[in-house]
This record gives sequence, C-alpha cells and structure tokens, in this order.
Amino acid sequence: MRVYFDNAATTAMDDRVIEAMLPFMKEHYGNPSSVHSHGREVRSAIEKSRKKVAELLNASPSEIFFTSGGTEADNTAIVCGIQTHDIKHAITSPLEHHAVLHTLEECEKKGLLTLSMLEVNDKGEHNLDHLQELLKSNPKSLISIMHANNEIGNINDLNAIGNLAKEYDAFFHSDTVQTMGHYKHDLKNLPVDSIVAGGHKFHGPKGAGFLYVNKGKKISPFIYGGAQERNMRGGTENVIGIVGIAKALELAYEDMDSHRKHVEGLKSRFIEQLRTHISGVEFNGLSADLDKSLYTVLNVSLPPSEDNAGMLLFNLDLHGISASGGSACSSGASVGSHVLRALGASPERDAVRFSFSRFNTSKEVDYTVEKLKDLYSVIA
Repeated sequence: MRVYFDNAATTAMDDRVIEAMLPFMKEHYGNPSSVHSHGREVRSAIEKSRKKVAELLNASPSEIFFTSGGTEADNTAIVCGIQTHDIKHAITSPLEHHAVLHTLEECEKKGLLTLSMLEVNDKGEHNLDHLQELLKSNPKSLISIMHANNEIGNINDLNAIGNLAKEYDAFFHSDTVQTMGHYKHDLKNLPVDSIVAGGHKFHGPKGAGFLYVNKGKKISPFIYGGAQERNMRGGTENVIGIVGIAKALELAYEDMDSHRKHVEGLKSRFIEQLRTHISGVEFNGLSADLDKSLYTVLNVSLPPSEDNAGMLLFNLDLHGISASGGSACSSGASVGSHVLRALGASPERDAVRFSFSRFNTSKEVDYTVEKLKDLYSVIA
C-alpha cells in the first residue's frame, strides 16, 4: 500500500484543474502581451482568472498579482514593502517559513532594517503583549506573521495582530500559504496589507502563486523587465499556471465545508489511534487541538527509539508511507527543524508531520498507525 501524507509540502492536482489548463497548452498559446487575436484570447483568460481569485477573496482584481509561487510572493511583499514605505524595523517569529525568515535576515545583513523576534512559548503560541511592546518602541514597522504554521499547524489570530498593526501604523504581511484554499479569507474585512498563495498547496499547479496587496498600501515591483501584471512583475505570464490556480481556488471554495469535515475526521481518527496504541506519544505545538490548528496538519512526537533515531521517515518510506518532519537537532543529511528547536522540543524524540487532503482515506490512517506500532513495538 502506498500512502501520501505530505500534503503540506504539495498536493495532487485535481483532474478538473488539469482539464482547465490543457487548452492553454495546446490551442491557446498566444503571448498575452500581443495585440492580435491569439494574444487577446489569452489575456482575457488571465484577467478572468484574476477576477475569479479576487471575487473568492472579497478583494479587488487590481490587488491580485500572479507570481511563481508563495516564496516569490513573500519576497515581493517584504522587500518591496520595506523599500516603498521606508521601513527601518521588522518584527517576525522564529517559527516562520524560511521564505520569510531568510528574506528578513538578509535585509538586516544589508543594513536595510533592524529585525526583532517575537516571543513564543513551548506550544508555539505568540506573545501578543510582546508584539505590542515592540510596536510601541518601533511604530511603522513591518510585521510578518504567518496565518498558520506549516510544521506544527498552529493558527494565528490575524485580526488581533492586524488591529495592533493598524494602531501603530505598521505594514502587516501574512504568509497564508497553508490556509489558502482550506479556509475562507475575506480581505475587505481582514486587517492585513498583504497575503500570499501557492497553487500546489490546494490541488493546483506548482510554479503558480499570487500576492494580494491592499490598494491603500501599494508597493514597488520586485521583478523588472516588462509591463506585465500592471507594471508589478516583469516577464511573460505563466498562463497555464494562472488558469490552474484560479480553477483550483474556485473548486476549493465550492466544496470547502465537505472537504474540511472529511479531513478533520481523518485527523481525529489518527490522534485517537495514536494515543491508544503508542505509549508516550505526544503532539508538537497545538497540532492535536482541532480548534487551534490546521485540520490538515498533525505533528507527532514519538518516544525515543534506538532503532528509529534519525531513520523514522526512511522506515516509513520503506512501508510506502510518505510524510515529513524530523527532530529538533541536526543529524546526517537533515538540518533539523528550526520550528521544533524554537519550541524547545526534545532532540531525543523523532517528530513526523502527517498532512492530509481530501484524497486521503481512513484506511490509509489505519495502515499508517499499524506500521508505527510495528516500528515502535510499544503497545499501551
């Protein structure tokens, strides 16, 4: 049996997304910047896709910019937000994705700003009192805090953070890669200045993403070379990817409630069975709390084991189970998890992130738990 539980890394494409993309691989191949009919029909498809994304997110089409994915979108929002608004101080969290952390660290190295790290506890919860203290000392900062953590699944309160940002005239960027297509975003009522998406996280294509920038906080371009994306991103548009990501988001919104119910059922089943059958199992962050974490992510902390130390993912792979994760320390080819280190997780315990999608089944959950029981040979 082959089981794919690494959906936070990437998801299988929906067949309906592939069908929507196919005509733009075959019949509709014009350059969207061309003025002839071949170009115009492709330009029309891009703008229809932009309008669809904006409609679903309750935003204006002029606030949506298509990119190569979440990483480019994060870089654009951060680097160009800093430059455009002359920001000299930034606040982020040690739990952020490297697309945010490494970008801000590089900005600090270049002397563009001073970077402050928000305090987090051993469950990965942010100290919003500390955020307010930092903002009091450094108004007009850039804040970059993700909507939900890609490793431990913790969901952050964007309204609370955004309201603080407004109070201190800060630019608030949020990496929403893990929640886009899984939760609804009402951008006319959400106090954020920019958010991002990567299509392959919600059954769309790789190499396609988008950036939302609130029209009241416009930023300069990150990539120059052409007038594409209303002068915001030079380069011929990835038409296939744009059509695909818009279709994937449309499908996600159509069936979001039923998909969530199905996936939450899988996650609940997984938690219950692990607690029943593996003595000493724990869960990192808030990932076992269905109200405070992504319904798609479960980060499991397993008891120390000489047989599995540093080899757990490999051993699971031998049984046809694809997952991701690692310990809080570095070993072999693995650099370890910066998120688990920030939480103070024990380096003696292996951690695995199991992440689910609507294509997974309860049979796959049962099979995976059975193999974990065999690997640990510890029955409660």
